[in-house]
Amino acid sequence: MSYADLPRVPSFNLTSGSLRDGDSLGSAQTSKRFGVAGGKDESPQLSWNGAPQGTKGYVVTVFDPDAPRAGGYWHWAVVDVPVSTGSLPAGAGGEDGSHLPGGALQLKNDAGFPGYLGAAPPPVHGPHRYIVAVHAVDVDELGLDAGASTEALVRALAAHTLGRAVITGHFERH
Repeated sequence: MSYADLPRVPSFNLTSGSLRDGDSLGSAQTSKRFGVAGGKDESPQLSWNGAPQGTKGYVVTVFDPDAPRAGGYWHWAVVDVPVSTGSLPAGAGGEDGSHLPGGALQLKNDAGFPGYLGAAPPPVHGPHRYIVAVHAVDVDELGLDAGASTEALVRALAAHTLGRAVITGHFERH
């Protein structure tokens, strides 16, 4: 099961002070870990509202469907974000999770650590899409721990998502 297998659900409002839908990612959202010049591995600022009735919590993800590996590449996943939360500051995805709301938990990204990993597609691989999503879910806790796989996350999202708000950024290395 992959991100593409998630069911279509109603949308709600998502904005970001760090990126606009359809634009290129800024250097802050690219990866210094993987040698992108000016990269900062800073998760984007996000604000949302208008989630469907019955929402009890949120999940925030950043996913690259264009990565050169089966199933794409997960850059960030935060589960158990309280329903009272309507925004995350830029940099909330630091490895220590200190800027996340109480109760929220970061899963390991596909680089193997909890936190946000900035964009770093292979050079000359072409443009990649980075799908930044806030998923409104019908439970306050998904029942996943920090070691949960992205497959477990996708299964939980498929079972519990009421709505999804998305901003898609792009990045390419030459």
